[in-house]
Amino acid sequence: MRVPGRVRGKDGGDGDGRTMEACSRRGSTGLPAALPSESQRPPATAVRITVVKAQDLRAIKSEVSATLVCVEYKGSILGDSSKADVSPDGTAKYNFECSFECSPAGPITLQDLAQQPVLLTVIEVLQKDKKQKDKTMPLGQAVVDLLPLLQGQCSLKVSAPLYAVPASPSESLQPEAKGGLEVIVCTSEPLLSAAQISSGNLLSITLEAAYSIPEAFASAGPLQNYIAGLQVPVPGEQDFPLVFKNGILKLAGEKEPLPRPRKWPLDNILAPGALSIPSSFILGGPFEDEDGELNKPEDREFRTQAESRKRIVWDVERRWYLDAAAPAPSTCLCLVPAPSQCPSCAFSLQQHILECQYWPVELCRVALASPSKGKSSKADKGDEDKQISFHGVAYVNMVPLLCPGVKCIRGAFPVCSYQDSQVLEKTKRQHSAFQDLRTQLSLNKEGSLTPGTGSPSKAQKEDKDAADLYLHAQTFMLPDMALGSTTLREQCLSPQQYAEAGTFLLLEIKMDKALVARRSHEELSRRIKEMIPPRPPLPPRTSGAKKAVEDYHNHVTSIAVSILEEYQELFGKQLPEQEAIDHQTLEDQKHQLCFELNISGKYFAFKEQLKYAVVNIVREKYLKTTGFESQEQLQAFLSELYVYLVQQMHIALNQLLFEEPAPPAPPSHTTQEQLWLCAREAEFNKDYKLASLYHQQRVAQDQHNAQHWLDYGIFCLLLQDAAKAQQCFQQALSLDPHNVQSLLLCGIVAVTLQHYEEAEIFFEDACCLEPSSVVAWTLSGLFFELQTNDIQAEMDFREAKKLLQAQERSSSEAAEGEGGQKDISDGCLRSPSPAPEECIPDGSADKLPKVVEPALACATSKEGTTAPEAAPGAPPPGSAPGQAPCSIFMKAVEFLLKVNAVQFAHRALAHELLILQGRPSCAYCLALAQTYLLKEDLPRCEECLCEATKIDYINPNIWAQKGHLSYLRMDFGKAKECYERAISFQQDPEDVHFVYLHLGSIYLEEKEYCHAKQTYLLACKSSATCLTWLGVGISCYRLGELVEAEAALSEANAINNSNAEVWGYLTLICLQRGRELEAEQCYKYTLKLGLSNAALLREIHDTQHQLGFGNPSL
Repeated sequence: MRVPGRVRGKDGGDGDGRTMEACSRRGSTGLPAALPSESQRPPATAVRITVVKAQDLRAIKSEVSATLVCVEYKGSILGDSSKADVSPDGTAKYNFECSFECSPAGPITLQDLAQQPVLLTVIEVLQKDKKQKDKTMPLGQAVVDLLPLLQGQCSLKVSAPLYAVPASPSESLQPEAKGGLEVIVCTSEPLLSAAQISSGNLLSITLEAAYSIPEAFASAGPLQNYIAGLQVPVPGEQDFPLVFKNGILKLAGEKEPLPRPRKWPLDNILAPGALSIPSSFILGGPFEDEDGELNKPEDREFRTQAESRKRIVWDVERRWYLDAAAPAPSTCLCLVPAPSQCPSCAFSLQQHILECQYWPVELCRVALASPSKGKSSKADKGDEDKQISFHGVAYVNMVPLLCPGVKCIRGAFPVCSYQDSQVLEKTKRQHSAFQDLRTQLSLNKEGSLTPGTGSPSKAQKEDKDAADLYLHAQTFMLPDMALGSTTLREQCLSPQQYAEAGTFLLLEIKMDKALVARRSHEELSRRIKEMIPPRPPLPPRTSGAKKAVEDYHNHVTSIAVSILEEYQELFGKQLPEQEAIDHQTLEDQKHQLCFELNISGKYFAFKEQLKYAVVNIVREKYLKTTGFESQEQLQAFLSELYVYLVQQMHIALNQLLFEEPAPPAPPSHTTQEQLWLCAREAEFNKDYKLASLYHQQRVAQDQHNAQHWLDYGIFCLLLQDAAKAQQCFQQALSLDPHNVQSLLLCGIVAVTLQHYEEAEIFFEDACCLEPSSVVAWTLSGLFFELQTNDIQAEMDFREAKKLLQAQERSSSEAAEGEGGQKDISDGCLRSPSPAPEECIPDGSADKLPKVVEPALACATSKEGTTAPEAAPGAPPPGSAPGQAPCSIFMKAVEFLLKVNAVQFAHRALAHELLILQGRPSCAYCLALAQTYLLKEDLPRCEECLCEATKIDYINPNIWAQKGHLSYLRMDFGKAKECYERAISFQQDPEDVHFVYLHLGSIYLEEKEYCHAKQTYLLACKSSATCLTWLGVGISCYRLGELVEAEAALSEANAINNSNAEVWGYLTLICLQRGRELEAEQCYKYTLKLGLSNAALLREIHDTQHQLGFGNPSL
């Protein structure tokens, strides 16, 4: 209801003015019987609106001379300004001010400020004779959005676009604005406090269109109005319906343009262009990124065709303000409720989603009432219950809004026929959103669509006849009966009409702030630091190997100076220019000096002085702190120590006598990459003790390198030593807190140790730190699935899928720009190591192979719903024919197999199998075979590889894996055949280095030395290690190429000088070449390092016995 009143503009004019005292948002339902007293009402805040001037009016109409402006809000006139003349440049100055009061108790609430804009109508004043009154005609309209007032602003100055009003409904205008209104909106104080602004939220629902509508739905006949609606839960007994009216039927043809503006849900608009919400556009996007149900690859063609067929378009945005601190809106029965009586809107929304995850969005067609000025006849009233038809409903899953950080749901949702029982079962809604539509819209045959519209202004009264036809074009009739009744359903041609046509609604539900805030990276980092406190720096060591040697040098220098002084006292100073002393004289002086040192006790003092330094060297350099087990060990150690002490003594004396620095130690020939590769070789050969030694050596060389700690931890995972792996990963994370791989590995090992709270923080921080990581989101989803949090798991999988599809599109565009085709799925796995994508021929096996069973054991019954949604889109244009697209789970499997995380790999493979609908791909079989190889389950590994061979027979990685399997089974003949086939393809297998190593060793066993030499040389060319050069050296030695053999073994010895087999073959070469001293030295190192090759040791002994030298014990 609206009560007119007088408003006077600040310009002092006497124009007619009207104010609005009360306007109930509940329409005909009325207010509660018991209203609070004036003292109980919350204070109201005045919202002042000042229309300063209009600009470019002559661009709308060239002959306009005088205008006035009418301000309207929520269907009521706030006032008209005085008549203002239009200057030649099209400017009219109004300086008109009006206001309304905003109060939580109504009639205008904060909810209205979010939903309704201020409507400004510029009216042309047509001057007549003095005896006649001036005639008016609407010229243009503009709207001002009041939402900034709910965002903390007290004043806003807006240049509102002014859109022309058509002279008749048939006239078509350009959508661009041709003028503008300068408007100032202000309040004396902020409407909301800072706490209310931070806790408040805004729900925006944009209904774009209904596509693929049934033919009968858009059939020719009487004018129809297409309506959609849904109910928003509020802290009251009934939900509030949001209705989208006046859908526009568009015939087949061009698609809807993008971007296009969103529209206000207004009915009393004379200028269609004013419906556009300023700075708010529908941007669209790839349908694969949507959250609806029609985002699968198989839906691509259907969606593309539906967008250019008959459709109903709204493009309307409805808003709902959620104030977590303020009382409920006027739809609640209590106007000033206590918090315990009326929960917050935001909390009510969350609770409703928790109780029921689906929201029904209803769709129907309503027949327009025929434009007549008289009252409805009885016959008309009897036909009212036949006006509504095609009642359908789409179910929107709202659960994603409860996931941390999620603010928007946008997608296509299929429409089905409305059935009361089905809606009640899925949504727990007792009635339709259209049940009280007549009351909500206040419709009747004689009135307009606007609720509570009173008498128009004086200027509008005179123009009522001109606009009467336009207003009647938007009037329609609704029945008083419930819409779910049998009578209404019978008006539909078929209960399955929507399903048969494939109708779907495209809509967006958006929150200004996430209902569940995501933890910030700073908070997650703080939590991680609490779990991994920084290690205190080690105190500086006062002793060490280097310091012990330096002390020894200092003592030697000091003793040498003392002996020199004693010598000079006995024999005098020997000048350099004098002649050299003969050898016999020197010997005599030496004996005399020793005699004097002994009888004086100085020799004993020198020994005691050196004793402490030698003990330190033994402890710090040789780490000997315990007794020896045998006399032989003691003698061997004393011999080694004596040689070292003499060498260091010579260095110290040279520095003293010649004052030249000792030559620096030769740089190490072993790089960090070579050490890592040597460790990988040892792991591959199951020599875990040697692999551990290499990893520890890498860490010792650079303890501040996070990657070294990560590699060591990954090796510990291979040994299933989760506790030690956790220490390594946490050390790496403390060195580099922004390393995503460290966070993921910490999360994986935390799951292994059942520290689930810590794991959640690690995974969440990884996704926060690198939001573009497909692997991070996928592993996070696998973790939440393990915690039975299916909603969060589905959201993480969906985010990973979007990122992967974006990467594929980017790669495809880059490949097209270069004019070539590029494999964009190279991240998928075909072998345990990173490998190119596999090809799946059409003739794959028709039945489910046995290899599927182990992975299915990891899958739960709920995975069937989440996994298909995580599947990526159709293969992009750049992919090869018949090539399977890479999924997020194969991306994760690639990473997991690199880090030996078998448990997570099995879960990811279970999802991958669901995507493939039970027909495993080559990549799947290879990855599953690798997991069994890590667990040393050779029969199942063989089963997987056989299935992979059926899918892709020419895949080199399959044959490489089959070779490894045969090698472990000691079936060298079959292994040789598989390895030779693997390297015969144009493309090498990913783990070709290990293929060369094993194939070369087989050639040596079968005495095919030429082939062995070539194979090992190929391995050296790609990645030179001690084992590759050893293989070359052995091959050359057996071929009689001793020079080449010695050079190769020298390279191997430079990389690793502790390999006993290298020293053994060097012994044989020195024996064959007659170098007796070197042969003895090499033989000693061979025995010292413990040669385990008994055949090689026998060959050395036989050669020594044959040649008669090389063995000191002979």
